[in-house]
Amino acid sequence: MRILVQKFGGTSVASRESRLAAAGHVERALSDGYRVVVVVSAMGRKGDPYATDTLLGTVDEADAVAKRDLDILMSCGETISAVVFASLLRARGHEVAVLTGGQAGIITNNQYGDARILEVRPDRILELLERGAVVVVTGFQGVTLDGDVTTLGRGGSDTTATALGVALGAEYVDIFTDVDGIMTADPRIVEDARRLRRVTYTEICNLAYQGAKVIHPRAVEIAMQKNVPIRVRSTHSQDEGTLVTSATTALESGALRERFVTGVTQAHPFTQLVMDGSGLPYGRIFEETARRGISLDFIYVSPDRIAYTVPGRDASLAVDIVRSHGVEPRVVPDCARVAVVGAGIAGVPGIMAKITGALASEGVEILQSADSHTTIWCLVHLSDMERAVRALHNAFELGQ
Repeated sequence: MRILVQKFGGTSVASRESRLAAAGHVERALSDGYRVVVVVSAMGRKGDPYATDTLLGTVDEADAVAKRDLDILMSCGETISAVVFASLLRARGHEVAVLTGGQAGIITNNQYGDARILEVRPDRILELLERGAVVVVTGFQGVTLDGDVTTLGRGGSDTTATALGVALGAEYVDIFTDVDGIMTADPRIVEDARRLRRVTYTEICNLAYQGAKVIHPRAVEIAMQKNVPIRVRSTHSQDEGTLVTSATTALESGALRERFVTGVTQAHPFTQLVMDGSGLPYGRIFEETARRGISLDFIYVSPDRIAYTVPGRDASLAVDIVRSHGVEPRVVPDCARVAVVGAGIAGVPGIMAKITGALASEGVEILQSADSHTTIWCLVHLSDMERAVRALHNAFELGQ
C-alpha cells in the first residue's frame, strides 16, 4: 500500500478557494494510486474566527486557565478545520474519516502546550486506508496515556504530519503552504532569491532554526529518523516544490556538488552582553539565567572576555542577573543573527573569508561569529541585517 501524507497549513484551509485547491491535491494523489492521510491546521491566522490565537483570545481571565484546559481550547481549531475539509471531500464523492490526534494514535507526554510525541499507534489509520477512505487527522494535537488532550507547540501540525509519515511508512510527506518551496533567502529582502529544488534534512533544520519559517525543525528531525522524504509545496500549484531528503540521496543526485552554500537566513531581535572575563563568576550567572528561563546564544568564553546574546524580550532580566553578581556588562541592544547554511561548507577553505569580505564591503560590522559543521553565524546590528543578507546572498551567487 503506497501511502502519502499531505499537510495543509492554516492559509491552505482558510477559504473555500484554498480548500478546493487542497482537495485537488488529494484527488491527484488518489488518482496516482496513493492512499492519502490529510493533516490540517486550524483555519487562517490570528484574527480569523477559528485560528488558534483567536480561540485563546476568547478567554477573559487567561492567567486563571490551567495549561491542561488551554490545550483543550487550542485543539478546537484543528477539529473544526478537519470536519470542514472532510465535508468538502465527501461532497466530491470520496469516503472520508475524521480522526483527532488521539484517535489517530498520537501518544504524548503531559507537557501541556508543548507536548512531545512518545509513540504513534497507526492501526486505526491503516484499517481506514485499507477500506479506501481518505483519513483527515487534526494536526497539532495528541493525548497522554491517561487520555488528556495535549498540543504539540509551535509547528505542531508539521510534527503531526511527519510523525504519521514515519509510523505509516509513507512514500512522501507533503507540506503545503502559501509559498512555492524553500528559498535561498527571504524574498522580501532579496529580490533574486530563488527556490531550491532539493535540500538535505540537516540544511533545512539549520535554515529553520536560524529563522526560516517554512517548516518546523522538529518535524524535519522526526522524518530524518526513518529517511521519509518531505516535499514543501504550494497549495495553489501542481509543482513538486522543494524536496527534503538525506545527504546520501542528495549526493547521489549531485545536489551537494552543485553548491557550497544553500541559503542565507536571519533572526532578530537579540541583545548582546559583553563582560571582562577576569574573575567573572560566569558559571553562577549561566545557572541563574537558565533558572529564570532565558536562552543564551552566541556564547563566547575566554579568560579575558565573556560574551553571549539573549532574546530581546529577555534583555532587561538578563542584565539584572549579571548586575546582581557585581558585574556591569556592556549591553548592545537591537542585534540580528545572520546565518550562512550549506551542507557543502565543511572543510572548504575561504568560506569565512568570503563572508567577512562581503560584509566589510557593505560596511556591516560583525559583532560576534560562530560556526558549526553546516552553518556560520554572524551577529550584526539590526539596522545592518537586510544589507548583510543581500551581501551574503550575492557573494555566494545564490540567485544564479
